[in-house]
Amino acid sequence: MIHKLEADGIQLVFDGRKILSGIYIKCETGKITGLLGRNGEGKTCLMQVIYGSLSCEKSIRFDNVSQPKAFAQPGLISYLPQFNFIPRRLSLKRIFSDFGLDYAVFEKKFPEFVSRYRSPLNNLSGGERRLVELYVIVKSRSQFAMLDEPFTHLNPLQIEKVKELLEEEKSNKGFIVTDHMFRHIMDISTNLYVLANGRTQLTKQREEVEMFGYARL
Repeated sequence: MIHKLEADGIQLVFDGRKILSGIYIKCETGKITGLLGRNGEGKTCLMQVIYGSLSCEKSIRFDNVSQPKAFAQPGLISYLPQFNFIPRRLSLKRIFSDFGLDYAVFEKKFPEFVSRYRSPLNNLSGGERRLVELYVIVKSRSQFAMLDEPFTHLNPLQIEKVKELLEEEKSNKGFIVTDHMFRHIMDISTNLYVLANGRTQLTKQREEVEMFGYARL
């Protein structure tokens, strides 16, 4: 069964400045929805609105059912924020146990983690810590996952493996992904939106990314 997430009717204003006002975005299971936009355009705010952690006038629907606080519905949506969210003192063993994931599968894909099962996050580099947090969100048991700057601090080889992982996992969920490394987003996206001036534009062709003023390809 294909599940659908839709967001529109969003009115978000900070200090008299309208941040989001002409939004429509749709994501379906089995697809990766890319979201591009310059710094300060409101990409993170949009994800927080969809997740339900940022309040404003909005319409967030999952399979046509309104879910204003989607994060409170088990198995509905997971979210990777820009910042580290797992306490540094926790060990990889504890993290993978809490998320119900098989560490052996993880270390097979990322052999740099072999024999580090009992290591705390505090012993990992910034890129390794980001990779662990990204992995558990991608593999989480939810219909949808949103990833905010997932490639931050990763090396080129890790980025390519993460892109492969997303392609594999999209059979299990729908993804909304944004990152300033826009070419990686364009590589993996089934649908691609550009956020500019508080509005989303669905691109039909890659050339439209440049037309909408986001970047020169």
